[in-house]
Amino acid sequence: MRLYGPTAPVELYPGVPATLVTSYEAALDVLRTPETFSKDPRRWRDLMEGRVAPDNPAVPMMMYRPNALFTDGEEHRRLRGAITDSLDRVDPIALRGYVERSADALIDRFCETGEADLLADYARALPLFVFNQLFGSPPEFGDRLVRGMSGIFDGVDAEKANAELTEAMIDLVALKRRKPGPDVTSWLMAHPAQLTDEEMLHQLVLLLGAGTEPQQNLIANGLRLLLSDERFAGSLSGGSLPVEDALDEALWTDPPMANYGVHYPVRDVDFRGVRLREGTPVVVSFAAANNDPTLVSDQRSGNRAHLAWSAGPHGCPAQNSARLGASVAIERLLDRLPEVELAVPPEELQWRPGPFHRALAALPVRFPPVAAESHRSVRPTLSRPSDEPSGDSRWNAPHPAPSVSTPPAPTSTARTSGSGSGERRRWWSSLARLWRGR
Repeated sequence: MRLYGPTAPVELYPGVPATLVTSYEAALDVLRTPETFSKDPRRWRDLMEGRVAPDNPAVPMMMYRPNALFTDGEEHRRLRGAITDSLDRVDPIALRGYVERSADALIDRFCETGEADLLADYARALPLFVFNQLFGSPPEFGDRLVRGMSGIFDGVDAEKANAELTEAMIDLVALKRRKPGPDVTSWLMAHPAQLTDEEMLHQLVLLLGAGTEPQQNLIANGLRLLLSDERFAGSLSGGSLPVEDALDEALWTDPPMANYGVHYPVRDVDFRGVRLREGTPVVVSFAAANNDPTLVSDQRSGNRAHLAWSAGPHGCPAQNSARLGASVAIERLLDRLPEVELAVPPEELQWRPGPFHRALAALPVRFPPVAAESHRSVRPTLSRPSDEPSGDSRWNAPHPAPSVSTPPAPTSTARTSGSGSGERRRWWSSLARLWRGR
């Protein structure tokens, strides 16, 4: 594709033409100029004029939804403010403790068997448990959420998957209207932005996408590197766990969302030698931009200039916290199973289909069996006891809840890399921001 120059013509799916941006500098131009490139899919002319069928598998990933990902300007700021204000009410200490205990409980399920699929048994399950707990989602919703989101990303029966996911979210919104609790869903409803039920539904779809699929891919891709690349695998047995180095490498070479950041020119524009027509999809290849030959270096450790978090007004403003979530998951697993190794040669690992994500189909491993730590106080399952409370009252941060007389704090300006409190930032908030930056 690089033979075409900084951009290349592609078909995302049959009948869905787009322009793929493969150059690092060209990607920054798209991401940082909202006055020329809009995020609003209502500008997608091929869909609006019937040349792309509504049941095309690209549509659920690209269609307009009234959420912070697919809006610009003031509407974007209003919806983003509701999300960030609600997520900022989460006590990070209480949440981190739940994530760590959940990771241990998941490891307890397979640690005595000597083998596991770290994708299905760990990386996929952990973010879902966190979502269910954080958003007050009943455990019986779990299977519906997994089928719906996976089907949309994979493009396999995507229309049906989108319908199933939408139905589950409608049920969650209705439940929380009747019975609010100490959870993010209820806080979104009470926010001064006064979200409608439709807006609630689509903020939740956005947050589910942010908190599950990309995060599971980052965890799994980081583990794959640690277990297969001699630069990392060789140091595991020596007691040095280069998790941060592996995450740097994964974010450069295998970003969880390989191609996304869909934009639409607001007018015909000459861009890097190519005429882009108004309303045609321009897709940023984060993976291609990161691996632009002009940027290739043998040293990626500590280099955070990649575009895995996107950039510009929709960029992730809390990427350090997002990394923290993946680091905790990986470090916990390696601490409990220090002799874990791949069960197949690295080249035999399979990747899931789909034009947007970089996602393993499975990550089989083996290890010397170890005893489960049965004293763990939390053992999450997709069928929690029916009397377990939704959410957690400890998640309330020590400041007043938003009210109609308390305007949302400004949230449109990203923090500088040196601001905030580093690892103590609310890592779950960053998962939502990660998805919104695509």
